[in-house]
Amino acid sequence: MRHLLSAADLDRDAAVRVLDVAEEMAATQRREIKKLPTLRGRTVVNLFFEDSTRTRTSFEAAAKRLSADVINFSAKGSSVSKGESLKDTALTLEAMGADAVVVRHGSSGAPHRLAHAGWTRGAVVNAGDGTHEHPTQALLDAYTMRRHLTSGAGDLTGARVVIVGDVLHSRVARSNVLLLRTLGAHVTLVAPPTLLPVGVEVWPCATSHDLDAALRDGAPDAVMMLRVQAERMDASKGSFFPSAREYGRRYGLGRQRLALLPEHTIVMHPGPMNRGLEISAEAADSARSTIVEQVGNGVAVRMAVLYLLLAGELPGGDA
Repeated sequence: MRHLLSAADLDRDAAVRVLDVAEEMAATQRREIKKLPTLRGRTVVNLFFEDSTRTRTSFEAAAKRLSADVINFSAKGSSVSKGESLKDTALTLEAMGADAVVVRHGSSGAPHRLAHAGWTRGAVVNAGDGTHEHPTQALLDAYTMRRHLTSGAGDLTGARVVIVGDVLHSRVARSNVLLLRTLGAHVTLVAPPTLLPVGVEVWPCATSHDLDAALRDGAPDAVMMLRVQAERMDASKGSFFPSAREYGRRYGLGRQRLALLPEHTIVMHPGPMNRGLEISAEAADSARSTIVEQVGNGVAVRMAVLYLLLAGELPGGDA
């Protein structure tokens, strides 16, 4: 059984295949009857050890529209709160006949452990692990870019993408860098030095501490703002930036920076947003914003992933 644990699991052909199937799935969602019989009789478990609204709901909608049975498992109020281990939880789900487990966990590497420890025979999809990766978010982001920049076909060769903000704590940033590079895009990460991870220099992207210079010199096709993840910042290690006002001034996307972007540039955010910090309300609600569209595209992309893992074939996926 194949898994999707990392954006690095996908080569170019596999990534384009997912995006192409997502395009087909999106077409079915414009019909009056949106449900497909493809995964009838299959069981998909959403195993979430961290709070989530968009991702869990998106996977649930995707599985249900493919006619799969869905079990939503939340760590809060479950046996996990009584001390049950990931292994015992996985064995319980295996006994229930889970065909796929969509897992979000606060510890980096947990989905990989679940996939390879022999605790479940089902497909494992990483829905976000710690500060490591979030591959389906990267896929829906790439899908959104492809629709706007290439008319929904092929890869993203030549596209210029600027990703701004809390890269240190962002699993979305890592997955996007890996996938966008695979699809041929040029990526620049922009953040204060304190919010770039150790070893970022070996990532397949450029880095900068100057947002204005990156926007001015890079002529980006897409600008993705990242949420400042205050809940992951250890206050005992000091502040990561002087103040919220200073961060917004240097790294926020507001009216002035929005006006300087090329006319075709789209504004993205994986959500949830800190309006007024990393992005202004004007930028978030502007005509060039794809933030709400990304949420809708997530359902089609996750339908494609579940279909390819359970009913089709995902070439180049993690074995």
